[in-house]
Amino acid sequence: MTLAVHYAREPAPRYRVPEVPTPQMAAAGLRAFGRIAQAWGLSVDEQLRLLGAPPRSTFFAWRKQPDKAAVPRDTLERLSNLLGIYKSLQILLPDAAAADAWVRQPNTAQPFGGRSALDRMLAGNVSDLHFVRRYLDGVRGGGWS
Repeated sequence: MTLAVHYAREPAPRYRVPEVPTPQMAAAGLRAFGRIAQAWGLSVDEQLRLLGAPPRSTFFAWRKQPDKAAVPRDTLERLSNLLGIYKSLQILLPDAAAADAWVRQPNTAQPFGGRSALDRMLAGNVSDLHFVRRYLDGVRGGGWS
């Protein structure tokens, strides 16, 4: 005869984080990116590259009607990184003009090898955007991670 032992378990606590619907996130991200692109003086080609090279017609449709944009997950991740980069720069360099100019300036920090952060971001991979974001987050924390 086999005895089955059952242990009473307390249910794990459930934390509900309200989800923001993806279309709302995309619209907010696209509107913010438009302002960032203007502040950084990005060309249309640079904007396209940062967003993952969507077709030009798609990009212009997103700009015209961000609330109706069907943005892929990759682009949402890119927008998140770009907004994080922008925010970090505003914190690190409270002078808005200096913060906006930083992305184009040659950077002598070892990870950039004399090239600008924008050069790194324009390499085309999400990981390049994430790298710059991590670098700035590390600087904000007193070093870079």
